[in-house]
Amino acid sequence: MSGPLAGIRVVELAQIMAGPTCGMLLADMGADVIKVEKLPGGDDTRSYSRPSVNGESAAFMMLNRNKRGIAVNLKTPEGLEVVKKLLLTADVVTENYRKGTLEKLGLGWDVLHALNPRLVYCVVSGYGRTGPYADKGGFDLIAQGFAGLMSITGEPGGAPVKSGSPIADINAGIFAALGVVSALHARNASGRGQMVDTSLMEAAIQQTYWQSAIYLATGENPGPSGSAHILTAPYQAFPTADGWINVGGANQANWERIAKAIGREDLIADPRFVTNGERMRHLAELTPLIAERMKSRTSAEWIAEFEAAGVPVGPINRIGDMLADPQVAAREMVVEVEHPRAGRTKAIGMPVKFSETPCAVTRPSPLLGQHTREILGSLGYDGPAIDRLAAAGAVHCDDS
Repeated sequence: MSGPLAGIRVVELAQIMAGPTCGMLLADMGADVIKVEKLPGGDDTRSYSRPSVNGESAAFMMLNRNKRGIAVNLKTPEGLEVVKKLLLTADVVTENYRKGTLEKLGLGWDVLHALNPRLVYCVVSGYGRTGPYADKGGFDLIAQGFAGLMSITGEPGGAPVKSGSPIADINAGIFAALGVVSALHARNASGRGQMVDTSLMEAAIQQTYWQSAIYLATGENPGPSGSAHILTAPYQAFPTADGWINVGGANQANWERIAKAIGREDLIADPRFVTNGERMRHLAELTPLIAERMKSRTSAEWIAEFEAAGVPVGPINRIGDMLADPQVAAREMVVEVEHPRAGRTKAIGMPVKFSETPCAVTRPSPLLGQHTREILGSLGYDGPAIDRLAAAGAVHCDDS
């Protein structure tokens, strides 16, 4: 593997989304990420059969590329011993079990830190490892509701709406990866690892910067605002003759450019819209005036018009439109890998580029137990010993 984390070994005791997102980012940056999957069945996302490619879960393949995989039954003494040996070779372990689960297996922070003082132990949980909710499980939907995100999403007067993307899960994975690389940097100076502790709750709360700022300053709870901004206007989606586009009048200069571009220069001097504060107070009056003019031309025509005027503007793409965009291709945000069963598949690329230590997606997601023999061999197990572990149900080896 190439990348800035080449030479770092990560053992991933995590499944579904938040933990695997962390592991995927670390793997993309060059770390040797060994995904330890439970037996039977493996990571729960393997059972997300829709959609699938030749029977392989598209969800699992998206989040687990660039990793090696070993399948272990942690409920057997032999399987537990395998994982302990593996952790002695690791720089990082990531896990998203409920509090107390790994501790009961002898794989908690205190035990592992004593065995391997340089180990960075990263925990992604529902609410964090401390506090009155530390024992609760974590789910993206629950975190979005708890953090207030569902109270500020959607149209005014509508039912609570969650984000279309599981932002608490994904953001928690990003925070976990940031925490890991920060702890590795600190280890360079101290020689000691530490626990990195983040949660879906905190990842969701972090998304409320603007809304929390309003509440903390005024005591007022912001509500949903559709596509509109809560602090500046006009900054939202508008309908066109053939669809919708986003227009960003986030400052006075851009507002005046918008008014001129739509042929309503008279609005600039209108007392209701003369400042951002007035525009926000009279947003319900301003929006239909702009929308009326926007419906007269197509999205492509308005995008060209606004871009020529220097106004921030963009399409409201469907996912397929976005993935086919030439800028997305230029930034290598769609990559291809050869999967042993699914064949040539595509995935989202690495969102961070490095000039000196470039990242690469070179390995597809592992089959269940695909690298079990390879990894056990590196731990000192010979062929007959591995066969005995497999026969005892402690590990699974995919020998196809």
